Amino acid sequence: MAASDDQRFMGAALRLARWHTGLTGTNPSVACLIVVDGAIVGRGITALGGRPHAETQALAEAGAKARGATAYVTLEPCSHHGKTPPCADALIASGVARVVVSVTDPDQRVSGRGLAMLEAAGIAVETGLCAEEGRAVLAGYLMRQTKKRPHVTLKLAVSADGMIGRKGEGQVAITGPLARAQVHALRAEIDAILVGAGTALADDPLLDVRLPGLENRSPHRFVLGRNVSLPAHSRLRLSADRVPLTLLEDTGGAGLPDILARMAEEGLSSLLVEGGAKATRLFLDADLVDRILLFEGPGEIGANGIAAPLTRTHMPAGFRLLRTENFGPDRAFHYERDR
Repeated sequence: MAASDDQRFMGAALRLARWHTGLTGTNPSVACLIVVDGAIVGRGITALGGRPHAETQALAEAGAKARGATAYVTLEPCSHHGKTPPCADALIASGVARVVVSVTDPDQRVSGRGLAMLEAAGIAVETGLCAEEGRAVLAGYLMRQTKKRPHVTLKLAVSADGMIGRKGEGQVAITGPLARAQVHALRAEIDAILVGAGTALADDPLLDVRLPGLENRSPHRFVLGRNVSLPAHSRLRLSADRVPLTLLEDTGGAGLPDILARMAEEGLSSLLVEGGAKATRLFLDADLVDRILLFEGPGEIGANGIAAPLTRTHMPAGFRLLRTENFGPDRAFHYERDR
């Protein structure tokens, strides 16, 4: 099959994998396509909750057509017996002739073993196709496996005069409805969201997902602070029976690595830090930010503004601009940490 076809089908698999990001428990959201003569005959994505895996679903849909086919898988097929048999065994039994993989699994129970099993069975194996995009799709899982913490995204909305709010006024609208909808879409694919206690008290946020059809994808909410407590009437506390809420005790950021390690142990692979100059500074100073999403609104805050801890002209060292997007009058700048 031509290299351009391989890229096209792997690109389709990676887009499919995003559908269940944040919804597959401790397992990554993986996609698999079974292709014969340029046509997709089977497709699968890690099911909600983490099982069944993508490969077994795609092979079941393909049936006998899988024999001699090419399988495109976004993450190396598993090779160990867990709650389900290895996906590598399922691919071998199906009779596929070729397996193309985007990212090798760093899980020590897999890490090349799945590929070796396929090759030993006489299946042609190719790896690293669309690897950069694959790592982006699997960023949370890969971070939890390699560094034993969630992948951390820092999100800020900054006014034209470099402010994130106005003292004593609670939430101040900096961006418009299109940009805010994008933030809710981001929350929908994140495992957890965190704000500082000062922001939680001043802004009284909900930190949930309110896009129609995605309300059930709200992330686990965390509030970080010293001797943190929330009043009984706070919207976070009043909604705790609907969306999980945890108060985190931290003094000066020293405990952040342990906090993130505990999140990873609980299966949380991605964290969105969404509020407060202090919380932002703590995560940056602790060198625990992997991605920065900076929204800029066209208006100015003016007097009594709260200065943003970072702006486009004062970006921390080690971050590179990936892309820029426009949402009406607002702009979003995506930065990623250099590796």
